[in-house]
Amino acid sequence: MATASVPNDPAGYSRLMTDPVRALHDMAIELGAMVQNGLYYATDKYEIARYTRMREMTAEILALIADRDAADLLADIQMDRGHATPKVDVRAALFDGEDRVLLVREARDGRWCLPGGWVDALDLPHAAAEREFAEEAGLKVRTTKLAALHDGSVHNGHTGPWHVYKLLFLVERTDDADPVAGLDGETTDVRHFALDELPELSIGRTTAAQLELLLRHHREGRLATEVD
Repeated sequence: MATASVPNDPAGYSRLMTDPVRALHDMAIELGAMVQNGLYYATDKYEIARYTRMREMTAEILALIADRDAADLLADIQMDRGHATPKVDVRAALFDGEDRVLLVREARDGRWCLPGGWVDALDLPHAAAEREFAEEAGLKVRTTKLAALHDGSVHNGHTGPWHVYKLLFLVERTDDADPVAGLDGETTDVRHFALDELPELSIGRTTAAQLELLLRHHREGRLATEVD
């Protein structure tokens, strides 16, 4: 008996069968990007109406996956304008003399991650990492290396409404101050951890594998930047 052909599916037919949540997320992100681009360029009122409904459907799909309110997700999606491109998240790793890494506890989920956040308009990437570090951990640092540029969907299992690129930097201290959390209201604690004694991580922001990669770069300065 002949088998039906499988269409070319960017999310991957096999992954749809083995990891449907991840596949649906990727398809929703792609759909949302096409919708945003369509709304940016469309002029016909019927075409705009179709794209508007597709944007609502994108939020509804993501709400099912992320267990969030579809109206809240739609409001997030509607904030983006222009041609859809990935958002940029910077994270910075500071290791001490015992190869322990500094982590902050996120106020939102109570879990731990590298200091960091979204890059603002007109930010230089390294300056954004240094600023976020000062705001979340209370320390002045200087970036020394871009260790990795990761696709957040691949490495961090993102379920939010955006496609995210993550820039992972190594940094060094430029002052002798004590770490202080919460200067921006987004963190509640800051500590150093050995990689074999990590707390519960906020994996959408930082994974154990990413910390291990950064430690290798810290120990071996000549490693090439890892780029997805």
